[in-house]
Amino acid sequence: MKNDYLIVFEKLKQVIISGKFSANEKLPTEDQLIENFQVSRYAIRKALEQLENEKLIYRVQGSGMYIQDWNKKWSYKTENKTIGLICTHIADYIFPKIISHIDSIIAQKGYSLLVTNTHNNPQKERSRLINMLDANVAGLIVEPSESARPNPNLDLYQVIKENKIPIIFLNACYQELNFPLINNTDQTSECELTKYLLELGHRKILGIFQVDDQQGVHRMQGFIDAYHETGADLTQSNIIMYSSHDDFDTISKKIDIYLNSNQSPTAIVCYHDQLAIKVVDKLKKAHYRIPEDISVTGFDDYDGVNYITPSLTTMTYETYAVGQEAGRGILDLIHGKTFNSITHQPQLKIRDSTAAPKK
Repeated sequence: MKNDYLIVFEKLKQVIISGKFSANEKLPTEDQLIENFQVSRYAIRKALEQLENEKLIYRVQGSGMYIQDWNKKWSYKTENKTIGLICTHIADYIFPKIISHIDSIIAQKGYSLLVTNTHNNPQKERSRLINMLDANVAGLIVEPSESARPNPNLDLYQVIKENKIPIIFLNACYQELNFPLINNTDQTSECELTKYLLELGHRKILGIFQVDDQQGVHRMQGFIDAYHETGADLTQSNIIMYSSHDDFDTISKKIDIYLNSNQSPTAIVCYHDQLAIKVVDKLKKAHYRIPEDISVTGFDDYDGVNYITPSLTTMTYETYAVGQEAGRGILDLIHGKTFNSITHQPQLKIRDSTAAPKK
């Protein structure tokens, strides 16, 4: 069990960095904090001392403790040889390769990579950004969390902008910001993929999209665009929207509703390959044949989808190019050069998981 003072310290720190207190606003008194946290005066004083050491609060003799204007303590230090990378996930899917390619570029110039993840949680993104700024990184590469939702961390990004700290976004950006971005034509690419299924003769297609990220929203719009552009009847198809924090069981139950309906799909379009692999496994366990009964597609050309049975039809994601561009781009910005946004055009990879529907 943590010491009482650590619990108080962490809770107060989270409240302070979340922006709930204004700069120079007075903290509650020691007595009030003792009552709120139900701990000893010693624990409160030690927690306040730690907050003061981290320059999150300051003391006015005879008056109390006040909120430090903490976001002004960061500055851009060109001599630092560490670049920060904040991504939604580290250990799985396509990001390990991107990280490796970024590192291979920056290492050539003597830089190291400080990597952390957010689990697609904006509050965790906030704390990770503060940690990176505290470390005075030379530059930042960020994959935004819940990029389709309002951004609660604009104040921090404004600090980054004002301090001219080099930054590049990956895969999505916050609309209020104009930082350089490396992304894909998610909307037009998903449109192309869905058109391919329509050309095969599929009309009852189920689209499954993660909608708390811009990529998922854009891919869902591309799915809809394919019907508009071909004149196909969208009312015969259906869409499942889910959050990145939903587990697969939740998504699976939604899929069952359509599998057991009179509009059972002949094809399923998945937000990405990771989801498609789970959908394929689910369908196999339910004794559906792929693609004879149901075609399945993914997105990203994840390692291994060419080797599962059946191999997966998907759209490419250029992990090598993205990693190399992010590495070179952040180095350019660190050294005072310009770096313009880059948009990739994924390519359709037709494999064994798709075929014309049964007559």
